[in-house]
Amino acid sequence: MKSPMVRKFAFHMILAGHRYSKAGQKKHALRCYCQAMQVYKGKGWSLAEDHINFTIGRQSFTLRQLENAVSAFRHILINDSKQTAAQQGAFLQEYLYVYRNVSQLSPDGPLPQLPLPYINSSATRVFFGHDRRPAEGEKQAATHISLDQEYDSEYSQQWKELEEQVVAVVNKSIVLSNFQPTQYCLNKYSDNSRFPLGVVEEPITVEVAFRNPLKVPLLLTDLSLLWKFQPKDFSSNNNGETKELITCGKDMIEAEVISEFLINSEETKMARLKLFPHQTGELHILGVVYNLGTIQGTTVLDGIDSSVGLQAGKYISNGTSVRGRQDLEIQGPRLNNTKEEKTSIKYGPDHRLDPIITEEMPLLEVFFINFPTGLLCGEIRKTYVEFMNVSKCPLTRLKVVSKRPECFTFGGSSTILTPLSPSTSEHCSAYKTVVKHSTSVCSLMSSASSVDFGTGTGNQTEVIDVPLPDSVLLPGASVQLPMWIRGPDEEGVHEIHFLFYYESIKKHSKMCHRVLRHTAVICTSRSLTVRATAYRSNALEDEKGEGDNMLVFVDVENINTSEAGVKEFHIVQVSSNSKNWKLQESINLSEDKDIKLANREKGKLCLKAVRCKNFLDNYTFADIIFGNEQIISSTSPCADFFFRSLPSEFKRTQTQHTMHSSQGTAKQSLDNAVRLIQKCSEVDLNIIVLWKAYVVEDNKQLILEGQHHVVLHAVGKEAFSFPQKQSFKKILGNSDWEDLEQESPEMVLFNFFRPESTSVSARPSPDHLSSLIKTSLHYPETFNHSFHQKSLCVVPVTLLLSNCSQADVDVIIDLRHKTTSPEMLEIHGSFTWLGQTQYKLQLKSLEVSSLQLKACFVHTGVYNLGTPRVFAKLSDQVTLFETSQQNSMPALIIINSI
Repeated sequence: MKSPMVRKFAFHMILAGHRYSKAGQKKHALRCYCQAMQVYKGKGWSLAEDHINFTIGRQSFTLRQLENAVSAFRHILINDSKQTAAQQGAFLQEYLYVYRNVSQLSPDGPLPQLPLPYINSSATRVFFGHDRRPAEGEKQAATHISLDQEYDSEYSQQWKELEEQVVAVVNKSIVLSNFQPTQYCLNKYSDNSRFPLGVVEEPITVEVAFRNPLKVPLLLTDLSLLWKFQPKDFSSNNNGETKELITCGKDMIEAEVISEFLINSEETKMARLKLFPHQTGELHILGVVYNLGTIQGTTVLDGIDSSVGLQAGKYISNGTSVRGRQDLEIQGPRLNNTKEEKTSIKYGPDHRLDPIITEEMPLLEVFFINFPTGLLCGEIRKTYVEFMNVSKCPLTRLKVVSKRPECFTFGGSSTILTPLSPSTSEHCSAYKTVVKHSTSVCSLMSSASSVDFGTGTGNQTEVIDVPLPDSVLLPGASVQLPMWIRGPDEEGVHEIHFLFYYESIKKHSKMCHRVLRHTAVICTSRSLTVRATAYRSNALEDEKGEGDNMLVFVDVENINTSEAGVKEFHIVQVSSNSKNWKLQESINLSEDKDIKLANREKGKLCLKAVRCKNFLDNYTFADIIFGNEQIISSTSPCADFFFRSLPSEFKRTQTQHTMHSSQGTAKQSLDNAVRLIQKCSEVDLNIIVLWKAYVVEDNKQLILEGQHHVVLHAVGKEAFSFPQKQSFKKILGNSDWEDLEQESPEMVLFNFFRPESTSVSARPSPDHLSSLIKTSLHYPETFNHSFHQKSLCVVPVTLLLSNCSQADVDVIIDLRHKTTSPEMLEIHGSFTWLGQTQYKLQLKSLEVSSLQLKACFVHTGVYNLGTPRVFAKLSDQVTLFETSQQNSMPALIIINSI
């Protein structure tokens, strides 16, 4: 038996339908086409399907079967058609004509679902808030977040961490278990499992992705959002009525209407539709409603670009359009946590279109005035920030949090808040200066507490209070505050993230705070590099309170490249900052006080440092000035940037204190003794080098200012003002540095935080023990004696001993020569000490004591008096931490005969 010839049957049914139609038998013609459609449907013969559907639509419309006609024309439009543009235009005209006749039969019925254009529901984005105002002249608005920005998961995580950090500080270091970051823009990547929060009288913008699959343009008119709203009073928990858009007025929700929106052929285009809520409650965005039509011809009129589709009167419609709707149905993320969810297909909720409208909240706008985009490393520039409250509610508790707090400051508590105008201080120094009348290079002192500059209070240094007048910004008010910017120490492009946090005076149940984001980009170029080393001074003057002193050598090198246009750098001041030490004077190595550094030049400074008289919690600032003006280093912004650059120091001190308090009594006593000895070689002296740079730009000479910090931890250890790993990369090159890292895998960055399992070393190193006691011999450099009259020459010698620790120390002085070898006798010469060969005494904390000795000589010559050996141990310790305190420098005396 032959197999049935289905395609031949269908082809003859099409011919029969055509003949029935010619004969006026419309019902038979429709039946034949419908039977043929059953064969051709789904076989991939799109052109044949389009022809059959078009004929079915026309025959159904003739027989007044309007629903079937609409369905047939709908299939022509939603399938990927291979028809020409002219044919698709004809199909669309027929569809619109039939659809309009159907809608006229039931004008009061529900809006029909329109097939065009396509909507990508998952790409729908929702933005809460006003559009940011553009820049005005020198004013740059905070970047915040907008629909024009692409989603970045890494940045999103950074902003979340910053907000969590400031919330923890506001709540006194308590991280809320139900903390949820503020989300202003919701998309398919954001966490949409909870209901977002909108604010009364603030717009909600919904971005809908439309796609036109046809080769003819589509014109959407009167495009707006479809929604329903349930009013609720969150203060009294009263529920309102749920109302549809069609029956609800503008007193609850006002919808923005786009009069014309053109989508060109095969184009994907975003439409941003807004809702303005006027009451609190629960809002549900259901979809979009619009009139679907087309324009005359297939091109845009008058050369107008397709992106300009929101302005009325740009396009001429062909007069045929239908009113309808499309729903926004968003599927949530697939659940894959539990075993049941993994073995089945389940999707979580997506509430980005279901916001909760809360009560009025303050709204902050921030403008940066004259904010720099290019700086030298360490350069300080004074700018202004304008804070404006554009809402009807006062705001308070304004804070800013950043991962780079060392790069900016709003000044200390004594800073003048609102200037007359930013332009009034345009050419003034960024520092607080006073004119210096004396010409001597000696230090001028002041003091400050770290608490005054936002550190040392136990809070995280990244969270900074913005000094608003009276701590409140009233509705409609604005204030301009000075802000100082310091270029990071590393050259390159740097992104600084500012997160501004603020609250309403009135507490709200739904929204506790709001945030505003800003990302600043600064490009830095090389300026100076500073390295410093501290050494114990061998000279020990018997001055009360200033018996202990050091020499600080500071090397400053100009590493600036010629492309920056910097002529030269001037070192105008060197300041110190410490609780224990202060710079006293500069030991002039040359008569010229003005220190100028041209390209690749290096300068060396020798400074004398002495101990501070007070041991309070305040830091002592000492300024050594090389110019005519003194920069008050203990005030803003100099002190701010110093304290901001040392967050790790405070953390390290607190960590050590916690570790010591948790140890046993006996072990803690031993560790404390070791710690006291180790502290003798610790300096904790901070050097601030302040400079000016002369730059030629556009035939004008500009003066730039800046500062570099060097932290001296221990005697004899060199410290730098820049990260060492980065500096080696710049010297060796990135490729050479990577090769060095591969060859030496053990070379890693030093970890300055001790692990919890380790403890202080049981025995201090010889270097630490040798710094416990400082000795100095006072004697005449030359001594004349008549050996003919008296054969023995006795010279008085004073041995000064200084206790460098803050504990009582037992000292043993042994005057016996350690060896009698011929080599040593040749060095020391044949002299002897008269009187006792050993002395024992106790030195109190930081005490300076003198011991009168007598040296006996039998003939002329040059002798080294540096033979006394000094041993020391802590008075309250049984363990003998003893080592020789021998002075490394020779003490030479010349004995002459007369």
